Amino acid sequence: MPIPDFQSLMLPALKALSDSAEKPVSEIRNHIAKAEGLTPEEMQELLPSGRQPVFVNRVSWALLHLGRAGLSERIRRGVWRLTEEGESLLADAPPRIDMNYLRNYPAYVTWRTSKNTSPSSGDATLIPPDDSADTPEEELDRIVRQLRNELEADVLDRVREAPPAFFEQVVVDLLIAMGYGGGDAERGRVTGRSGDGGIDGTIREDALGLDEVYVQAKKYADSNTVGEGDLRNFAGAIDAAGTTKGVFVTTSGFTSAAKNYVARSPKRIVLIDGKELARLMVVHSLGVRTRIRHEIKRIDEDYFDQEAL
Repeated sequence: MPIPDFQSLMLPALKALSDSAEKPVSEIRNHIAKAEGLTPEEMQELLPSGRQPVFVNRVSWALLHLGRAGLSERIRRGVWRLTEEGESLLADAPPRIDMNYLRNYPAYVTWRTSKNTSPSSGDATLIPPDDSADTPEEELDRIVRQLRNELEADVLDRVREAPPAFFEQVVVDLLIAMGYGGGDAERGRVTGRSGDGGIDGTIREDALGLDEVYVQAKKYADSNTVGEGDLRNFAGAIDAAGTTKGVFVTTSGFTSAAKNYVARSPKRIVLIDGKELARLMVVHSLGVRTRIRHEIKRIDEDYFDQEAL
């Protein structure tokens, strides 16, 4: 089943503390997972950033909101317990607890208002909607994904608009940026000219130049996919050059027959389509530059851990 959003986890989190005992977060998570019928695989599902499991993130935010409302309290690092206010609420058996419900508690309203109010204007419009299902990390990941997708689409458009010779240079530059040739631009070169035998570029695989990788670059429209014939010709050119490795890059895509041919071929040929090309260019900062950099910081628990002193 899908992992419940963090607001839907508020009531299960409070119920996990219902015996009023002090409980570590790991025990709270296990209690919730069992109650919600989550599988181990679902509990390990990661945020798009890959830095934290979705379930861990959502439980943490559920506990934070409950704590700010005074329904639970963090008594020390990673350990929570139910408050009298929380015990009273559970006795009323509410069907759901969410951000809108927590507005019944003045401490929660004060926290939500103070943390979202602009110091300069006093405007509280920065408060996220109470029906939001995403935690701040999930919302941030979604925005970053959206911006990255738009950037990758723009990069691919610009590459398609460029002359073929520039595209061939882009491919060689990308492989250098990825570490081929030891990252030395002098170890990669564009060879794409008439009579090139199907080879548009070569690059030394490592800094010592022990092996060469041959490159084919096809600047096609999105609807014009690369077929098996193009791959056969490329494999033949690689064979004639006396090597076994190649990278075939296109701004469009590859037919199923082309992919199947590469899978069966004894040659080691890597296929990079337009979407993957744009993604790699962004990842390796080729043709793009950083405009804004934000640092997301969190509490250093070790610094505030008095028991460790």
